[in-house]
Amino acid sequence: MSEEADEELDLSRPFTRKQAIAAGMKPKDLRVAGVRRLHRSVYVSADSADSPQLRIQAALHLFVGSAFASHASAARVWDLPIPTLPDEHITVLHAKHRRANPGIRCHVQKAVDVRVREGIRVSSPVQLFVELASLLTLVDLVVLGDAMVKKGLTTPTTLVTHCESSSVRGAKAAVRAARFVRAKVDSPMESRLRMLLVLAGLPEPEINLVIRDVDGEPLRRYDLSWPQVKVIVEYDGRHHIDRKNQWESDLDRREAIDDSEWRILVVVANGIYNHPEVTVQKVWALLRKRGLAGVPPRPADDWRPHFPGRS
Repeated sequence: MSEEADEELDLSRPFTRKQAIAAGMKPKDLRVAGVRRLHRSVYVSADSADSPQLRIQAALHLFVGSAFASHASAARVWDLPIPTLPDEHITVLHAKHRRANPGIRCHVQKAVDVRVREGIRVSSPVQLFVELASLLTLVDLVVLGDAMVKKGLTTPTTLVTHCESSSVRGAKAAVRAARFVRAKVDSPMESRLRMLLVLAGLPEPEINLVIRDVDGEPLRRYDLSWPQVKVIVEYDGRHHIDRKNQWESDLDRREAIDDSEWRILVVVANGIYNHPEVTVQKVWALLRKRGLAGVPPRPADDWRPHFPGRS
C-alpha cells in the first residue's frame, strides 16, 4: 500500500472513489449505509449534515484544481440572495477540463478573478454579478447587487466599473442592473419595492433617510422617501403582530410622522407579488398630489414584465 493509502480518510468531507480505495477501502464499502453518494464517484459520510458548501466541495472534486465555484454556487458560498437554481456551477479555465455530470453545469472562462472563502475557490463578488446576469432577471440581479453592497463586498461604483469593462456573456445586462444598485438597502424586499416604483417611472426615492433632532441624534429612519414632499413608503414583512412593544413603538413612530405632516404608505408582500399595480397607483397618486417634480402624467409600464402579479 502506498504512503497515500496510509493517510486516514476524513469521511465527514467529500471524497472520491479513487481517494477511498487509496486509503484502503473496498468498492463494496461505498455501498454501505454509512456512506452516501453526492455526485458520480464522490461520497461523504451519511452522518454529515447537508449544506451548500458540502455540495459545492463535492462538485469541485470532479474537476482539476484550478476549477472554482461560480454563478449560483458562488452566490451560495457568499451567502447572497438568489432564486432557487438547483444545479451546481463550476468554471474551468480550459475547454479540455470540462466534464459532464448530472446536476453540475460546467463553464469555461479564461479571464477570472477567484477568491478563497471557507476553503472553497470561488468567483469574486463582482465577477459573480456578471456571471449571474445570464441567469437572473433584472430585479433579481439588483437584489443581489444591493445585498453585495450591504455586506461590504463591493460598492455601486466599483460594480458598474467592473461590469462596463467585462466582455463575458451577460455583461450588457449586468451593466444595466448595476446602475440600479444602491447602498444602505436593508432587505431584498426593499430592493424589489424600490425597483417596482422606479420601473414605473417614478422619481427614485432616498434610501433609509435618517431624521435627526436638533442635537443630531437619530429620531426615525425611513425605508424609501421623497423628503421634498414628505412622503414615505415602507415595506412591512410581518405576517402578524408578534411583539406588543414593537407594535406600540411603530404606532408612536407613525403618529409622530403624521404630526410632522409626513405621509406614510406601508406596503406588504401582497402589494409586490400579487397586486403591484395597486401599489404603483397609490404611490404615483400620492406623489402627484404632493406636487413632486418629475412624476409622469401616468405610470410607465416597464415594471409589468418584472412584477406580473396575480388576478
